[in-house]
Amino acid sequence: MSDATITPVFVRLKLSLLRNGLRRSGGQRVAYIASAVIALLFAVLQMAGLIALRGHAHIEALVVLLVAVLGLGWAVMPLFFPSGDETLDPTRLVMLPLRPRPLVRALLAASLIGIGPLFTVCLLAGSAIAVARGGAAFAVGVVAVVLALLVCVALARAVAAANVRLLSSRKGRDLAVLSGLVIAIGAQVVNFGAQRLGSSGLGELDPVADVVGWLPPASAIGAVHSVSEGSYGLAAAQLALSVGALVALIAMWSRHLTRLMTSPDGSTLPAAESAARERTSTGLGRLLPPGRTGTVMERSLRYVWRDPKTKAAWVTSLAIGLIVPVFNAWQGTGSVYFACFAAGMLGIQMYNQFGQDSSAFWMVAMTISSTRDAYVELRARALALLLITLPYATLVTVVTTAMLGDWRRLPEALGLSFALLGAMLATGAWTSARFPYSIPQEGYKNVAPGQTGLAWISIFGGMIAAAVLCAPVIALTIWLNVSADGDDWTWLLLPVGTAYAAALTAVGLRLAAPQTARRLPEILTAVSKG
Repeated sequence: MSDATITPVFVRLKLSLLRNGLRRSGGQRVAYIASAVIALLFAVLQMAGLIALRGHAHIEALVVLLVAVLGLGWAVMPLFFPSGDETLDPTRLVMLPLRPRPLVRALLAASLIGIGPLFTVCLLAGSAIAVARGGAAFAVGVVAVVLALLVCVALARAVAAANVRLLSSRKGRDLAVLSGLVIAIGAQVVNFGAQRLGSSGLGELDPVADVVGWLPPASAIGAVHSVSEGSYGLAAAQLALSVGALVALIAMWSRHLTRLMTSPDGSTLPAAESAARERTSTGLGRLLPPGRTGTVMERSLRYVWRDPKTKAAWVTSLAIGLIVPVFNAWQGTGSVYFACFAAGMLGIQMYNQFGQDSSAFWMVAMTISSTRDAYVELRARALALLLITLPYATLVTVVTTAMLGDWRRLPEALGLSFALLGAMLATGAWTSARFPYSIPQEGYKNVAPGQTGLAWISIFGGMIAAAVLCAPVIALTIWLNVSADGDDWTWLLLPVGTAYAAALTAVGLRLAAPQTARRLPEILTAVSKG
């Protein structure tokens, strides 16, 4: 195959991949098309909104920061979603007789096809139109949109090529766990920023935009604004920065691609050595109770540390459980009761306990021959969760109280948090036995096809039941706060909430144990579908 024919072949291959995405089951095809339509509709609405802001005094700051965030998204996408685009993995091409430069051109052309590039073009075009005034500015805007798009795509490819060995290893795939943390933090930062802008206006963005406007790909859009202002020399410098960034990214991409396709893969050796060291470590087991309880607790804790899906769920819950109360307290709009969010997010981890084991649950099922065995299994899993949840919920509550300076309400906030946690442990144990579902080990789906209804019943039904079970403690809290001399007795909510949580957990485990022992075949079938 000559160098001239590589690019058309890769473009046709990318089109084939997109077309094959439609050759799925009916439900998957509908989900694929619906997600694409929603993404494009959102992009078009964003483009229309930017154009509607044309002429606003601070529109340049807004679009510059928007393009900078867009470029950041392209940079981190390969790290958090390594399997999101099959063409991001160049190791599939190592056996082909292809030279780096033609291969880079072909991959770059293929990368411009898809929903992501089209979404990016809509935002870039809207940004350029929003700041362009005059024929020269619109002409530069066309160049700027193309240049910014190429910088975004080249940035994603360079990052993927530099980290593909890591991302294709088991240890490297755990980087996807950070996606939940980034999304959680990013959502709160955007919320905080939107509130600040709502009260202060877009003028707050100007100092930051003055700096970001010199960073590619935002500098390309900044050049359009500079031409509109008549600063042609400044615009030329900003375009030159984007061109230089594109050349540097392509050179870095080509260098990593050459190294990747000519050097052996030794990325798994350190991981293997680390795994060998972990296998010889028994420190965790020595700290846990003896017998089945300690064994099950250690297994559950190792799942949290080693299994990517379980780790992702825990990282997301830990992050959101801290961010929501702390961010609200930081903005001065929070309450100590927001700290209950931590207990609620972590309590969700008790739901679908057996689904986390996936097909390996058959080994657990072999050890359960009576209601007593099922009770000890469930109790040990709850204790493993409490090892993390209790201190964490307490820490979040204390931090939130300290930020608000409302120490008088600390006992009742802790009591409510513990009561909520106990209710979720109780309902989670019961729904784990009654409504189990499988968690696919590959990809980013958390529910196997055909089991979405079970997941909704298990999680949301259990959460509603937990809220109902917490009603007595909530009612007591309200009564003590509205009564004339109730403030002197609010400290009782801590021991009452703690005792109530312990009682709920014990009752929930007792009710779930016979369900588990009786329904072992059904549970095994349900959790093995992924």
